[in-house]
Amino acid sequence: MVLGFDAVERYAGPHPHLGCVVGRVANRIAGASLPVAGRLVRLAANDPPHHLHGGPAGFGRRVWEAAPFAAPGRRGVRFTRTSPHGEEGYPGTLHAAVEVALEDAGGLRLELSARCEAETVLSLSHHPYWNLCDAGESSVLDHELTLFASRYTPMDARGIPSGEIAAVEGTPLDFRRPRRLGEAWHAVLAHGRGGFDHNLALDGEPGALRPAARLRDPESGRVLEVWTTLPGLQLYTANGLDGSVVGRGGVAWARHAGVCLEPQLFPDAPHHPHFPSMVLAPGDTWRHAIEYRLGVDVGGRR
Repeated sequence: MVLGFDAVERYAGPHPHLGCVVGRVANRIAGASLPVAGRLVRLAANDPPHHLHGGPAGFGRRVWEAAPFAAPGRRGVRFTRTSPHGEEGYPGTLHAAVEVALEDAGGLRLELSARCEAETVLSLSHHPYWNLCDAGESSVLDHELTLFASRYTPMDARGIPSGEIAAVEGTPLDFRRPRRLGEAWHAVLAHGRGGFDHNLALDGEPGALRPAARLRDPESGRVLEVWTTLPGLQLYTANGLDGSVVGRGGVAWARHAGVCLEPQLFPDAPHHPHFPSMVLAPGDTWRHAIEYRLGVDVGGRR
């Protein structure tokens, strides 16, 4: 149900962030620069002229330390790494941890946390590509999506928010009721992004675990629910895949072979003070959770 490789070694090479924890800052930072502690910090412009997913050697390109753990009702792996001051341009040494656990009640839970030694910015996210039908052999455009978001952050053709937080009503991003991903396709393509690549402002109180998205494949009846404590969700329909990346089982993934539902802070937040803040100060702990709950709707056609 996710796009991936047959061999772990493949993840050490180039790929479009398959299943990675991305950071230090997920998504884009305009102009590859941002203010931190009263000074301007320059970052790698790996999505010229902007910064994307923590840079070319961001968290998703690093090998983390790993150790198994068990707790009441769940067991999994705790991944940790220390990001030194100046890594990819970011100030302050950062100590990050991600606990990935299977829960006895069902589902997969990620608990992401970090603390820093000097003021910095942080916005971690998880970046799996979902295809509930056949792990990428077909397009996801027939998948039905529900988003628990009545607002979104409009952006330009390069994916940089304007600063507005607008209502989804009357736009292609209105998934408050289940809709096929392909239903509003032509309106989205007209904006030059090649498909969906948009940040939604989730309903409910940030910090509280709440539903963000529900994805259903009508062919198999498989259902995915995404829950999170984060304020935003990036909807991305794998617009950059072009058949050049070959995945599990020898499948060459074409455009729209998967869909990413990435809980996050809002993109480019350091340049928009009214967005939820990315600033992390010494003594504070950044802590958020993402849950994936899988099931089957008996209405599937298989």
